[in-house]
Amino acid sequence: MSSVLRSIKRLPKVLPRNATIRSMSLKSAGRMSLPLVRSQVVVKSRRPSLFSVGAVRTMFIQTETTPNPQSLKFLPGRLVLDERFTTGVDFTPKGPELRRSLLAKDLFAISGVVRVFFGKDFISITKHDDEDWDVLRGQIFGTIMDYYASGKPIMTDEEVITDTTILDDDDEVVAMIKELLETRIRPAVQDDGGDIYYRGFDETTGIVKLQLAGSCAGCPSSSITLKNGVENMLMHYIPEVRGIQEVEDEELKDINNKEFQTLEEKLRKAGITSI
Repeated sequence: MSSVLRSIKRLPKVLPRNATIRSMSLKSAGRMSLPLVRSQVVVKSRRPSLFSVGAVRTMFIQTETTPNPQSLKFLPGRLVLDERFTTGVDFTPKGPELRRSLLAKDLFAISGVVRVFFGKDFISITKHDDEDWDVLRGQIFGTIMDYYASGKPIMTDEEVITDTTILDDDDEVVAMIKELLETRIRPAVQDDGGDIYYRGFDETTGIVKLQLAGSCAGCPSSSITLKNGVENMLMHYIPEVRGIQEVEDEELKDINNKEFQTLEEKLRKAGITSI
């Protein structure tokens, strides 16, 4: 995650007066807008592998190391997620997203794989601490190659609404947070084989809740990156933000439960009983 932190720190903090954000032109009139700039991260190392099956043309798969020693980034040289996806997709063995991808299921069938993440043009795999990459790498290569050769879709068709989609009921501050995450912070994190998700904003405390995914999840330096990079940038551009809080999977489950209880209460008051 140190490379992500360096990338975020290199982003300019002085913005041109004529900078605009398309999705926020109505919501944030008079506020400072953010230029759509994708930061660049230097690739640390690559290990190519060639595969060929029958009439299917040779597939050139590369790997890149990530700051998390338990995660590797696999680049199949082809699109993984189509234009509907502006964020990556994070998979866990029992997560709901797994229903949307047979490739993710196939990868979890490999012993030792504990997390799968799809980016625009890469697949990030996280293994168990006790497993050896020299053993797993070939199995992962073969699984990815076979799936692409089958011609099956990587993800099932479904309308994609992401964590940073600006909704009608989002206030100006939330819209600004989402836009900054989407256009400035997320690209730097994705270049390291991970992603970052918006999970809420407490307007009373000024705390933004964020979740790391892919190779960034569980990375030893992730908390430093969040504190020194992401938090500083959010607080610099958005005065209402006073800090950030990293949300783990269990914490996210608690947040979802609280949101569900709030929804049930609203339904009860409206005279609607849940089944």
